[in-house]
Amino acid sequence: MENATQTKFCKHCGAQIPVQAVICPTCGGQVEEFKQAQAPQQAPVIITNTNTNTNVGAPTKTPKNKWAAFFLCLFLGGIGAHKFYEGKIGMGILYLFTGGLFGIGWIIDIFRHLFKPNPYYV
Repeated sequence: MENATQTKFCKHCGAQIPVQAVICPTCGGQVEEFKQAQAPQQAPVIITNTNTNTNVGAPTKTPKNKWAAFFLCLFLGGIGAHKFYEGKIGMGILYLFTGGLFGIGWIIDIFRHLFKPNPYYV
């Protein structure tokens, strides 16, 4: 009860306000700093800026020689030799049974191999 009768003056407008007031109810000015409740002690956050990421399990691409693939495609493309060289076994079997996709895929692959960088990665 003693606290309720104690007053102080606002430093902005001079109005009489309660002692526990932090903001003046008359002018809205802040008369004291806000007091934050004490938080329980937490462990400090430690930031380390070191990158220890490793790409485990990521597929690695193997380099292939452009000219080996080109000549395999040119001379044995109808049976899919260049596809087997690249490690594309399913496409190699498809080329084997369809004569290089009826010759169309074979011709397209000849031109594709000409414009690949050497080495290229599959």
